[in-house]
Amino acid sequence: MQWDSFSTRIKLVAIFVTIIGAGIIVRLFYLQVIHGTAFRDEADNRYQSKASDVIDRGTIYLSKKDGTLVTAATVASGFQLEIQSKTITDTSGLYDKLAPYISDQITREDFVAKILPGTNQYRVVARKLTKTQANEITALKESGAVIKVDKWRFYPGEFLAAHVLGFLGYSDKGQNGRYGIERSYEAVLSHTAESLYVNFFAEVFANIKSTVFESDQADGDLVTTIEPFVQTTLEKELADTKTKWGADGAGGIVMDPVTGEILGMAYTPGFNPNEYGKETDTAVYANPNVESVFEFGSVIKPLVMAGALDAGVVTKNTTYTDKGFVKVGDRTINNFDKIGRGPGTTMQDVLNQSLNTGMVFVEQKLGKTAFKKYLLSYQIAEKTGIDLPGEVASLTANLQGNRDVELANAAFGQGIALTPIEAIRAFSALGTGGKLPWPHVGKEIKYEFSNKTLEHEDNDLVAWKPEISEKITDMLVTVGEGVMKTYHVSVPHNRIAMKTGTAQMANLQAGGYFADKYMHSMFSYFPAYNPKFIVFMYVKNPRGPKFAAQTLASPMVDTANFLLNYYNIAPDK
Repeated sequence: MQWDSFSTRIKLVAIFVTIIGAGIIVRLFYLQVIHGTAFRDEADNRYQSKASDVIDRGTIYLSKKDGTLVTAATVASGFQLEIQSKTITDTSGLYDKLAPYISDQITREDFVAKILPGTNQYRVVARKLTKTQANEITALKESGAVIKVDKWRFYPGEFLAAHVLGFLGYSDKGQNGRYGIERSYEAVLSHTAESLYVNFFAEVFANIKSTVFESDQADGDLVTTIEPFVQTTLEKELADTKTKWGADGAGGIVMDPVTGEILGMAYTPGFNPNEYGKETDTAVYANPNVESVFEFGSVIKPLVMAGALDAGVVTKNTTYTDKGFVKVGDRTINNFDKIGRGPGTTMQDVLNQSLNTGMVFVEQKLGKTAFKKYLLSYQIAEKTGIDLPGEVASLTANLQGNRDVELANAAFGQGIALTPIEAIRAFSALGTGGKLPWPHVGKEIKYEFSNKTLEHEDNDLVAWKPEISEKITDMLVTVGEGVMKTYHVSVPHNRIAMKTGTAQMANLQAGGYFADKYMHSMFSYFPAYNPKFIVFMYVKNPRGPKFAAQTLASPMVDTANFLLNYYNIAPDK
């Protein structure tokens, strides 16, 4: 009995020690891993005071092709200098002592004007100081000079993907996401103070994955579909094109036409979100790829032609007599050069030479009802639902009526205005058997204890049969070969489907169209018969060249060759 009693006591002691040891390990894990950052901040706060607007916010990542994550937006840490005026007597002398640390942020004149000795003012005179600078200022032991912990939103890539990212700015509700991902994923990225102290045991042992860590309101980091090298290449091509032709702006999108993943999205001129306050025109913050509509012209023609192929009213070899113009009611519609190609002009010629008269012929062969049905089946009258803020709807009212001239104009892309994201979604269907993807930039949310892949809707289908995709692609490959031959560029190892568009720009003030301002656009998808990429580019009011192929053939082909090589796409010719 004595032995049993002793053995029992030993077991109880062992169990007690085990429990204590496990508790210590859990506590250390909790302090050092789960909330290590928070407690490090607290340690800083004991050494230095804490600024009132210190933020905690989720990180935004770009995704390299191999899955490696690249930080696009994060929280940087440092210190700020606050002057408490009550104990200050000599502002000029104080400035002299602090000048090595603050002269790049505030001048002597502004400092003296800002700091009023003997008052209860609290003025921040310098931000983003290093720890060394903070220590040196503290060592001065100047009464009224107070160092506080500071944090701020930092964008390592500066201008890179600025229109997609947006920025963290101030509003009447404090700091929150403004524009781009920062706004559309505010609920995920905006970390609350309470989220730092979620019960550890609940996180590990309770079944709360679906109720907390995968909810729309849970705090996390966002992984995007944007590929950094694709984004960099796209931005360079657009910037070079804008500069070369003195254009008002240039934009573009690179997308997977099957999944809808946006690999690159850009517009120039852009901005640096680290210094967004320096911009004098706040319009630069908006993303024209989702927030503006444009008449793109002839890039719309393949959408109509695919419908006509499906309806069986034309083949690529169907002919008509091209007089260079066609009468529709009391209006005359001309080819871009007002020259007729004569009898025997084929539908392939219509796309090759971008003949407006040929598209009126196609629209009339289809008839009003079928024409509208096919064109609207690309969902160009609806928003795409992209996970970026501010998306606007297209202007397609001309497709709702039955006026002959408005429908004829729509057949070659005039009188209807789309956002670039709506346009690229529609063009995607041409190469994917009629599938319309959901464009998106959000890929995954990373939580403390789990990750959530963002769910995206299944593809919708356009009105025509999937086999029509091969027929229209055949025609667009021929178009692309002609464009590349004319402008002495090439994609050596892969077939590429391509179409250009040139449209007069609408005069929103006076009505009608400018006689000397054009919107150039171009799309391509490749490899043509199993597309991995679709690229859409546009140039707003280039000076000099009249036609889109002149401005966009080279940057489009350069981008295609980069993508094919970078992703090691197998040759198909």
